[in-house]
Amino acid sequence: MSPPPAATPAASDGDKFRWILRCGWKGLCPRCGEGRMFASWLKVTDRCDACGLDYRFAAPDDGPAFFSLCIVAFPLAFFIVWIQVAFDPAWWVHLFTSVPVMLIGTLLPLRPIKGWLVASQYVNRAQEHGTGALWSQLHGTEPGRSDFDQ
Repeated sequence: MSPPPAATPAASDGDKFRWILRCGWKGLCPRCGEGRMFASWLKVTDRCDACGLDYRFAAPDDGPAFFSLCIVAFPLAFFIVWIQVAFDPAWWVHLFTSVPVMLIGTLLPLRPIKGWLVASQYVNRAQEHGTGALWSQLHGTEPGRSDFDQ
C-alpha cells in the first residue's frame, strides 16, 4: 500500500480526496491505511492498532448527523411526501415503509461520513486556529509539535 498523501509533499488534491474517501468509507486509519479507525459502530478508537496514531485530534462533533440529514433525509422526506400525495396510502403503510426507510437511510451513512470527516481532519491537519499551544499543554506534547506530528 502506498503512503498516505499527507506524508508526500507533492500529493495532488485528487490523491488526497481519494485517500480520504477510501479511509473514511472503509473505516481505516488515515495515516497508514491499515489499522481500524472505529472501536465500535460510531466510536473512534483511541489509537490505531497498526501505526499507533493517536486519535485525540478527531472531533467530527455533529458533522456526520448534519450531512446524513442533508444528503439523505431531506430527499427521502420529499419522496415520502410524493408517495402521500400521489397514492394517499393509509397511515400504517407509512409506518411500515416510510419510517424504516428514513431510519435506515439516515443511520447507515453515519459511520462512513464520520470516517470521512476524521480522515479529512488528519490529511488536511485541521484544527481550530490558535489552539496549538493549548493542545500541547493539555496533552503534554512539545509546544511546537501538533497532534498530527506524532
